[in-house]
This record gives sequence, C-alpha cells and structure tokens, in this order.
Amino acid sequence: MQCYIVDAFSDRIFGGNPAAVCVLYDKWLPDSIMQNIAKEHNLSETAFCLCQDGAYALRWFTPTHEVDLCGHATLASGFVVLNCIDKTQNQVAFKTQSGILYVRKQNHGDSKLYELDLPSYALSMLEPTSARCAQMEHALGLVPLEMWLGRDLVCVVKDEAEVRGCRPNWDALLGIEGALCHITARGSGTFDCVSRSFAPKLGVREDPVCGSGHCHIVPLWAQKLGKTELVAYQASARGGVLYARNRGERVSLSGSAVLFSRNEIIEQNLQKWL
Repeated sequence: MQCYIVDAFSDRIFGGNPAAVCVLYDKWLPDSIMQNIAKEHNLSETAFCLCQDGAYALRWFTPTHEVDLCGHATLASGFVVLNCIDKTQNQVAFKTQSGILYVRKQNHGDSKLYELDLPSYALSMLEPTSARCAQMEHALGLVPLEMWLGRDLVCVVKDEAEVRGCRPNWDALLGIEGALCHITARGSGTFDCVSRSFAPKLGVREDPVCGSGHCHIVPLWAQKLGKTELVAYQASARGGVLYARNRGERVSLSGSAVLFSRNEIIEQNLQKWL
C-alpha cells in the first residue's frame, strides 16, 4: 500500500497541515487496522483512498477516531490522485460520509491551487451565561465575545493577538460543547480573518490548518464582513492560507499543497493483524 505525506494549505514543506494519504486498490482494510495506521502516523489526519475502476472513495482517521469530514486530508488526497495516480485529470470526486466532495486544480498566478467543495455548517449563537463564560475562561484563558455552535464550537475573540496568544487548558477543553473548538478574530492586512483550531476530543491538541473548521468560520465571517470571498489565515505554529468562497450551503476552500514523502506500508506486516 502506497502512502504519501502531503503538506496541505502550504506552498512549502513543513508548513500547512500534514496529512497521510494511504491508497487502496482492492477493498477497505478492517477499521481497526486503519485506526492503528492512523495512530502510527500520529498526524492530525490519515486519509484512506479506495480506487476502483476510476472511482474514488475516501475516509479519514485521527489518531483516535474516524471523522465525518476533513478538509485538509481531502485536499491532500486530491493532490495525490491528480499528481501521482491520474495526471490527465484536473478534477476528482470522492465518495465520503459527507457526500460527494470534489477537488479541482486551479491556476493562481504562477502557482497551482486545489479547490475543495465542502458542505457548510449551520451555526446557532450560544447565550453567554455566567457558567458558560466561566467554563470558557478556564478552557481558553479568555472570555469570547461571541460563541457559535455547529458541529464545532466557534469562539469570536477581540483581536488577532488573542488568537495567537491563546494557551488552552487541554483537559478543560474536553468538557466544552462541540467536537472541535475554534477561536477566531477579524484579520488585518491581507487576511480577512485569523483562527486556531483545537481538537483534544479527537486525539489532536491543535490542528495546524482545519478545513472543516473553516466550514464554520467562513460563513460566519462572510456574514459579518458582508463579503462572499475571504482570505483566511490559520495562525498555528505551522501556519496556513485558505482562499475561501461562501456559497450558502456550500463552502469553497482553495490552497496549495506540497508532497513531502512517498513510502510503502509493508503488506506482510499488516497480514499478521488481518
């Protein structure tokens, strides 16, 4: 089984969000084996891409859980298919738990971007009760200006400095609402918004660049700023840039990707566990 490590939402290695993409050509491995492979990689996401008769199916695993949507590993999987498996195509469709997801090659000046077509999440504003605010201050070290809940919790904070300076209490984050917790603020200069994403419930403390998180963040800032197209920055240590378009029930996210490594998972080793 071929395995590729791709840095997504970055035009250089050691930036963006690394994803492992394992390519299968016969059938799915048992879930327990895929989960153990993801644990072995210990990246925020390992994608398993099943290629059969020109069609592609995709699943995503953190080191501890299978998830229903992952943007950066979908971008990484599209990069692998379009550059390593079928170089004649400019678009690939993946069958996933979140429906059919497309990845398209785009020209962006002198660089190449990969555009994702993802579902957006409806958000409801949470009441800032004293108990909820105290819980968030314990978890994030700050009280958000606003809290919105979709699949994940989105916390709007005062400014970019609060986003960058946040030092979460990882144990406390386990008790808050939502699968992940994102903190975000209006950006400055080139960027419309900045954010960071925390996922200790899924075995990942900080997700370096979270595509599915921006399926919450982009609709929120599009409404606040009165804009359809945004440039977002994920202010993790690795950093990443996302070119986003809000389309109502869908979100388009575009970014660069770089191949870091290609390797092979040894079949004989897996057979001992099958």
